[in-house]
Amino acid sequence: MVTADGRGVVSHAGSRLLADLADVSTLTAQLGQVLAPLRRPRAVHDPGRVLVDLAVAVADGAETISDVAVLGDQSAVFGSVASDSTCWRLLAELDSAGLGGVAAARAAARAVVWAQRAETRGAAYPAARAAGAPLPGLVLDIDASLVECHSDKQGAAPTFKHGFGYHPILASLDNTGELLAGMLRPGNAGSNTAADHITVLDQALAQLPDEHRHGTALLVRADGAGCTKAFLGHIRGLRDTGVTSGFSVGWAVGEREHTAIATIPQKVWASAIDADGDTRDGAAVAEITGLLPAAALADYPPGIRVIVRRERPHPGAQLDAFEERDGYRYTALATDTTTGQLAFLDARHRAHARVEDRIRCGKDTGLGRFPSRLFAINHAWLSVVMLAVDLIAWTQTLLLDGELAKAEPKTLRYRLLHVAARLTRGGRQLWLRIQQSWPWATDLAAAFARLATLPVPLG
Repeated sequence: MVTADGRGVVSHAGSRLLADLADVSTLTAQLGQVLAPLRRPRAVHDPGRVLVDLAVAVADGAETISDVAVLGDQSAVFGSVASDSTCWRLLAELDSAGLGGVAAARAAARAVVWAQRAETRGAAYPAARAAGAPLPGLVLDIDASLVECHSDKQGAAPTFKHGFGYHPILASLDNTGELLAGMLRPGNAGSNTAADHITVLDQALAQLPDEHRHGTALLVRADGAGCTKAFLGHIRGLRDTGVTSGFSVGWAVGEREHTAIATIPQKVWASAIDADGDTRDGAAVAEITGLLPAAALADYPPGIRVIVRRERPHPGAQLDAFEERDGYRYTALATDTTTGQLAFLDARHRAHARVEDRIRCGKDTGLGRFPSRLFAINHAWLSVVMLAVDLIAWTQTLLLDGELAKAEPKTLRYRLLHVAARLTRGGRQLWLRIQQSWPWATDLAAAFARLATLPVPLG
């Protein structure tokens, strides 16, 4: 028998954790302060709270602005939530100055989160890993991805894969999974545009707390699109500003590289290693920096090294004539790291592939669909996506453990965010009672308890 007379039952109760974390991290207050000029007289909703609610909805799985109703329909859990028309107006009013304010608010809240993590977890950020070992400092991954648009949108354009849409470029922090910066671009924007890489890198650096931006080793990774003289020169130039920066980027393998590879003695090739640090059968690495013509390295930062990797191709792989001759497939990377075994430097660069997982998760968190015909609103939506991704990352690194701390958004929603619960009153308090038989009920309750103990800045 099914009736519609139940009381006190709510859904999406776990998403309240994200909204509370936005408050405790000062994100809501920071956004409210920078967006105060947009608040209209006698307005009911604070713009900062509206943006946070929209970000929570996106983290919860919203794909359109109107999906903010998933929170509004649960007023007992989320309070008064702005209508979708109010959200539309706010995004439309976020010009470049407004988006700059949102970025500044994100950076201020991030500094608080990192300080909270340092006090409760013993370190401001976890170590990134490669070849089964921790990497020193911070690792920043930059990559671009295509987002298909199935209707005519301002700024969308044909893509090199014969689609139509946008080509955003993103910067994520491998240590924490935070999406530090992003730039929305037309679908025909170049993959190797140095100016865009430089802009996104600078925006990402501005998101790092000052004490970690200066004095902490920073490795910037990118695929071959990032291997431009201007971009690598900019990374090297950051050292003049107190940023201990280095790079590891893809390097195109062409005729001059094939010529150099052909002169490498067999005994020089060293065994490659996999993601766990074990020897990878059939794969080997060697350095060809000294074998390349001087012109090939001209105008690149001094000390650049080119490391090549060979391995047996998987069935069906496309090989060029040189590779067909000896049966190996060749890839290369360029780095300015002067120490370390070649196999480790190669494995460290190959760990850049994790950025593809982060982009895929980002597309499952609002990045895969832009809601408006107008480019400006879609650009503002990208900022909402970055807020949503950060809230998930902060929740996982601050409040969760084990598998949940590594779970992808879809899994996290099923296990925690979308969970139903019962609201009751007793002892002058409001109780959120999660079904005790739910496998992750204890984890969610523990996360709320941990949130309540986080240190909060004064003032």
